[in-house]
Amino acid sequence: MPRRPTNARTRGAVRSGRPSKADALRLRERILSAATELFLAEGYGSTSIEAVAARARISKRTLYDRFEDKAALFAAAVHGVIAHIRPPPHVPLIEGASLSEMLHRLAQFILNAALAPQALALYRLVHAEAARFPQLARAVEGDAGNREAVMLIASLLARELPDSKLAAEDREFAAAQFIFMVMTIPRRRAIGYGTPMTAAELDTWAGKVVRLFLDGYRGMRR
Repeated sequence: MPRRPTNARTRGAVRSGRPSKADALRLRERILSAATELFLAEGYGSTSIEAVAARARISKRTLYDRFEDKAALFAAAVHGVIAHIRPPPHVPLIEGASLSEMLHRLAQFILNAALAPQALALYRLVHAEAARFPQLARAVEGDAGNREAVMLIASLLARELPDSKLAAEDREFAAAQFIFMVMTIPRRRAIGYGTPMTAAELDTWAGKVVRLFLDGYRGMRR
């Protein structure tokens, strides 16, 4: 049986078929990179689907094939920012000889993430435009990464303080408050409400938050 010719036209036909998973992933990453840059630089309201498509060098139809609308694109961009600022998978989050040391380590991770340039830009964006676009805050608060952090700390409290009489929902509440205690003031100072903290000041801050949190938590569980 004669071999089928493999000329340039045949090779081109093969290449013009459905994109591979790797090609589709690269295209998605290119779209999200373009969208993230524009959202953080121009704001949500000023960023159009047309502008994202142009920056990503694709058609609007190609973009809409992957994202339903601008809100879905923003939610995916938020997820990407949060994934980027999280510690690498091989880095252990829970480590230390005592609960205080474990929480101090977690506080440092939280601060590193909250004060990353992209995270600060995202915070400014949501803070400035949430009144006009309430879906922005929902996209940030609804990201699974936030829930994972709360559950991680709540499970740590349950494991390290097993005699606590607090219900699971109270431990989750305490975990959420710990995260806010750690990051709120340093982040506000980083965006201009005061002088940004130095690395040494941030470490001292984390230690103080851990001590005050544990004192309060132990008082709650009696």
